Amino acid sequence: MALNPEIPNNELPLLPPDRDAIETKAILRQESKAAVALAELKGLAHTLPNQNILINAIVLKEAKASSEIENVITTHDSLYQALTAKSFKPDSATKEVLRYREALFAGTEFIRNKGFLSTNGIIQVQNILEENTAGLRQLPGTTLKNDATGETIYTPPDDKDAISNLMTNLEKFLNIDEDDDVSPLIKLAVQHYQFESIHPFYDGNGRTGRIVNVLYLMLKGLLDSPILYLSGFIIQNKGEYYRLLRDVTFNSNWEPWVLYILKGIEQTASNTIKQVNSINGLILETINIVKEKTPRIYSKDLIEILFLQPYCKIDFLVDNLKIERKAASRYLQSLQEIGIVTAQKIGRENIYINTKLFELLKGNNMSQGGTQI
Repeated sequence: MALNPEIPNNELPLLPPDRDAIETKAILRQESKAAVALAELKGLAHTLPNQNILINAIVLKEAKASSEIENVITTHDSLYQALTAKSFKPDSATKEVLRYREALFAGTEFIRNKGFLSTNGIIQVQNILEENTAGLRQLPGTTLKNDATGETIYTPPDDKDAISNLMTNLEKFLNIDEDDDVSPLIKLAVQHYQFESIHPFYDGNGRTGRIVNVLYLMLKGLLDSPILYLSGFIIQNKGEYYRLLRDVTFNSNWEPWVLYILKGIEQTASNTIKQVNSINGLILETINIVKEKTPRIYSKDLIEILFLQPYCKIDFLVDNLKIERKAASRYLQSLQEIGIVTAQKIGRENIYINTKLFELLKGNNMSQGGTQI
């Protein structure tokens, strides 16, 4: 019997699905490509002098892109100003994106401390995202509609016991590898479909689900930190993302969906590898310029501060280099004179922008190729 999109899907099948459906030859071939790219990224990230350089950049890009999928739009400039300048008053969209960043870091800490990813951990992530403590849905009435036509395209489970049982089943799938030989990358695609289909919260399901994706990769040891910018790929292929989700729901057609996620992982990892190489190149270029033109102020720690995020201020140098404010101000002015940073006044504060790094981080090079499904 065909599923009616207007009737709650309280009979959503439990995980795992039939292995033949998720381990086709095409899926296994693509899984191998994705695994190689992800392993290379994991290793290459350690070549940076400080992994937080990449973590800060990717997490903010991921937060911005994941929120953009939900039509929450802000700019890189606003985000970095909000993180740097005390006097800057961010708009609601910028605050929302920064909450995503906070939620992702909280989820990262949860799995590092606990060693597993539980329903309670996922609820904590959603609480931070949405600034509420509503928890799992208890009441009916949630439907997913076509934004253009208003037509109901899917109604998730609305029975609170069904939602609770499905989340318990999902938690087991995330943490217990009964099928040890099923690739965690394939399982990632499966769990993401299931989470979006359960739609366990009143709001914030999409962004919470995309955070869970990154946390799952860390949980399985495929990444050491949240440095996969998968939401950028989804933005480039947003229509396909929702179409393939529905194809699993209404036709049990798993292969195109799993392939989509695996290709997203491969392309995102490959593009992030290029960005790591670009950052390393820019760090080396900056070191050479500073050593040549202002050798007295050069230090490894100073260079790291300039790359931890593209917007810098005197306080950052005072706190990290343990120097006086006058010296920190002199350092930044010297860096401005040789073209490493440009100054911008925000309120009463002087902010110094590593312009080349800013342009590199906000660029779309990490999403290139994203439309090639």
